[in-house]
Amino acid sequence: MESHGVGARTTESGLHDKGLSRNSVGLVGGIILAISCVAPAYTLTATIGLLATDVGTQTPFVFLLGFIPMFFAAFAYRELNRVAPDCGTSFTWTTKAFGPYVGWLGGWTAVLATVIVISNLAGVAVQFFYEFIGDLVNNEDLSQLWRSSAVNVATCLIFLAVATYIAYRGITTTERLQYILVGFQLLVLLMFAVAAIVQSSSSGTGLSFSWSWFTPSGLTVSAIVAGLSGSIFAFWGWDSALTLSEETKNAQTTSGRAAILAVVSILCTYLLVSIAVIMYAGVGDTGLGLSNPEVADDVFGAMGKPVLGDPWYFFLFLAVLASSAASLISTFLPTSRTLLAMGSYGALPRRFAAINPRYLTPSYATAAAGVGAAVFYGSLTFLSPNVLMDTVYSIGIMICFYYGLTAFACVWYFRHEMFTSVSNIVFKFLMPLLGGLALAFVFVVTLHDAYSPDFGGGGAIAGVGLVFILGVGLILFGLVLMAILRVRQPAFFRGETLRRDTPVLAED
Repeated sequence: MESHGVGARTTESGLHDKGLSRNSVGLVGGIILAISCVAPAYTLTATIGLLATDVGTQTPFVFLLGFIPMFFAAFAYRELNRVAPDCGTSFTWTTKAFGPYVGWLGGWTAVLATVIVISNLAGVAVQFFYEFIGDLVNNEDLSQLWRSSAVNVATCLIFLAVATYIAYRGITTTERLQYILVGFQLLVLLMFAVAAIVQSSSSGTGLSFSWSWFTPSGLTVSAIVAGLSGSIFAFWGWDSALTLSEETKNAQTTSGRAAILAVVSILCTYLLVSIAVIMYAGVGDTGLGLSNPEVADDVFGAMGKPVLGDPWYFFLFLAVLASSAASLISTFLPTSRTLLAMGSYGALPRRFAAINPRYLTPSYATAAAGVGAAVFYGSLTFLSPNVLMDTVYSIGIMICFYYGLTAFACVWYFRHEMFTSVSNIVFKFLMPLLGGLALAFVFVVTLHDAYSPDFGGGGAIAGVGLVFILGVGLILFGLVLMAILRVRQPAFFRGETLRRDTPVLAED
């Protein structure tokens, strides 16, 4: 019989003990799970071409620029987690800082972003699955089978069902699998980058390395912001280390360290690979050039064989498949735990707080995330011919919204103690504020650009860009749900189940 988090034991800080498995994840495990959620191999093949199309050789600069607000926001998450370690993360902290209405919208946006990413990951896994099998048996028709919408969606549903089951089985099962999948993809990415750099002088389209790639030289503000939107998406997922805080050893400190170390590790990976592909392929719009539309959507699919040759390029395909599969599984963790927290505090129906007594996992929330991802992917596949591009940009809008909201929540939550020490000024005020402002700027400019049907993949409904509809429309739809829940479950919105508060002065 499943237990429910509503009415569970409440800690001194007003947080609920939701019944998750305690002390199951260490520092290394948290870093691995966070990297897995980001999915570097999948993210790189999906974003490097898009970034190069927008900013050319300045792709490393844009990666570095996207890292800065993420790095600053990670410190906001760390500081909030120290005083309120809770699997609801952004939802819980923005509620405690700004009240239930803002908190609910922050939680809703976080869930939206992760559900969309889950669907996107499943789609990439399907593509590389058929490409790998087709190349393995030398059957071109089989390798292109993913282009059939019916086959694509059917296979995607199978992948989602498997991933949902693994996530349902518990955090330890997920963690063991991630060590293998993450280690394999990072090793293959290193092998690919080294091979690309070594062969760059003889590729015919490559460029010599230049430090100018790390400057904004020649870029317009619109190009930088468009690139930033994709770059911010590329770093998304590190906060999964914080959503596991109730299952982590020494949760107040370990989860925050894991998130920060994961972000830095990902940056190093992105810089190495982006430099390697620019040196090998260049940024032109013909041949293997990164701005070539046939290359931009799937960089590793186009460059794998020329760089690594037979049969080694199979490992690159496997790495992307492993990356998307690993992230598909691990992304269920932040999604289900945010839903669990919202159910536990009465912000969603009580059934979302259900915990499986055997595996100590959020059973109903995990299943709901899988169903939501399946419905979203199936619908969008038939609406837009450029599912990958449109979802990348729309997720960027959502990420800027709830990450930025959480960064501002840190500043407001610690407002009475932020100037009591140099450490507090830097980590509770300055870095969260700068991170929040940067994310807010990208959010506003991206909204302006995304309204046009020409933005992203070019999909539109009633003359409004599909990216705008996905990014803003789904967030605003949350207002409708919130109004319904306000009537059906008023206790949360009255501040009775999760109180808004300000901490007392804490010792350093």
